[in-house]
Amino acid sequence: MAKLIVERCESFKIIVVPPEEIDQREENKITLNELEELKMAEIIRELKPSVIYVDAVDVIENRFRDSILKRLDYKPDELISKHKADDLFPIVSAASIVAKDKRDTLIEELKEKFGDFGSGYPSDRRTIDFLRIWIKEKKKSPPFARKSWATIRKIIAEDLHNKKITDFF
Repeated sequence: MAKLIVERCESFKIIVVPPEEIDQREENKITLNELEELKMAEIIRELKPSVIYVDAVDVIENRFRDSILKRLDYKPDELISKHKADDLFPIVSAASIVAKDKRDTLIEELKEKFGDFGSGYPSDRRTIDFLRIWIKEKKKSPPFARKSWATIRKIIAEDLHNKKITDFF
């Protein structure tokens, strides 16, 4: 599907945000939602569509719309900000498919380099087991993982910083 969508669409842009940039957001005092908003605005500024559909990451859809509009260097005819936009608008569904395909491709490239770590989602037991083993052996998170990811922080707290009774003998 992703290949067909890309072949048939007028224009598109994918931004891959490296884990270091996601981690750095804490220094910059911005949330993941704000980072996502910045990246959406960056894509919109480059493509300059006249009508824009976005999946609102803010609980208040119109506040999210207004915030993105403030980050643009032009005035689009319309910006529609809705929760679950990928269920409501085919163009957002298409963008979601292309983004997921890109993520899957990047995950496969990482697996070739580092081994099979599963899906990379926190609900995946293989991912958690891989991270736990990596962190125990190397005493740090893998270079491709966000240090700010709650899953990484939890494993580091449990496996590196918790003292066990056997540590005292």
